[in-house]
Amino acid sequence: ERAIKKGAGEMDGVSYEEILYEGYGPHNVALIVEALTDNRNRTIASVRHAFSKGGGNLGSSNSVQYMFERIGMIRVSKSEIEEDALTEIILEAGAEDIQSDDPNEFQVMTNTSDFDEVRAQLEESNVPMLSAEIIWNPQNRVEIDEPQKAQQVIKLIDMLEDDDDVQSVHSNFDITDDVMAEMA
Repeated sequence: ERAIKKGAGEMDGVSYEEILYEGYGPHNVALIVEALTDNRNRTIASVRHAFSKGGGNLGSSNSVQYMFERIGMIRVSKSEIEEDALTEIILEAGAEDIQSDDPNEFQVMTNTSDFDEVRAQLEESNVPMLSAEIIWNPQNRVEIDEPQKAQQVIKLIDMLEDDDDVQSVHSNFDITDDVMAEMA
């Protein structure tokens, strides 16, 4: 209930601050947790508890941040536009890269400084976006190749995301296709 009121801006006289927590999950998976809180002590206790219970360790500032790059990520459905047309629009607006590995969507990457311009250019060109956000993109990934390990990492991320103050959790792990198939 508090999260709904907070999101709707209905909590008068409350000031919020953005906080970034960093740490390691099971199997050396690096995690960045973005929080928006009106009570720093409550949030750190909750995040620390989740890390501890989930088999991880809350780190100090910049303990894992160097492993990530802050970028803009815009996802566009492949059913909405051809790759050549999308590429022409985004490169003129300053996008860095486009990835088409996913069978259903394109992923457009931008510098954070060019993000708004690229998003505006897509809107102006009437290209519907699945999402558009600034993310922490991992420089290197930790491959998880066993279902039990994957479940441990996912459990910790779920615990963190269940906290009302946590806005997003970013990680550097990849689960192999074989493990995903086993877990399904």
